[in-house]
Amino acid sequence: MNDATDALVIDLPAHLDLTAAAPLAERFLAARGEAIAIDASKVERLGGQCLQVLLSAVVTWKADLTPLSIIQPSDGFESGLKLLGLSVDSLIEKEITL
Repeated sequence: MNDATDALVIDLPAHLDLTAAAPLAERFLAARGEAIAIDASKVERLGGQCLQVLLSAVVTWKADLTPLSIIQPSDGFESGLKLLGLSVDSLIEKEITL
């Protein structure tokens, strides 16, 4: 994970479920073009819809050549990723496919 000292920090809520997906997408859209650090320290549960938003953000930031990192991933965040077939590293290293 990257150093987030100069990045805009986006705090993820405890429950990344369907109701959190749209507000999360809006937060990422508002931050587009800025280096961001996604703080996953409070996450207790990660659902598929928010994972899609996170994947979209990773691919978008890579395409824009803008730094993005995930900081302080909680056990809930990591286990949610694992349940969905990913890890923090594999999420960050997602390839851009056109």
